[in-house]
Amino acid sequence: MITSLISLERACNLIISPQVSEKATFIVEKNNQVIFFVVRDCNKIEIKQAIELIWKKQNIKVESVQISNLKGKKKRFGRYFGSKNDRKKAYVSIKGKQEIDFTDVKLFEDR
Repeated sequence: MITSLISLERACNLIISPQVSEKATFIVEKNNQVIFFVVRDCNKIEIKQAIELIWKKQNIKVESVQISNLKGKKKRFGRYFGSKNDRKKAYVSIKGKQEIDFTDVKLFEDR
């Protein structure tokens, strides 16, 4: 098992944004999971360490991480064809009945 910790800068770059949708809300209520869009070159261990590092003040502990790779949709712009970018989603399971407070993220208060 890899035990090296990632830097705060890498942790901030890994997590792009949480997914805010009706389906994501149902998953949070039912399975105690939070969905994040993450960069495509990260793995489960880095995502777990990034979540625990960013929300260290709230004492968030990650139980497991599932990853889903999404292919970009093919789009047509007039007579030209294009595609949207590929994305990666991470389903993060939180231990116990903890909840992540997205409004209380203070990343650089240690400096």
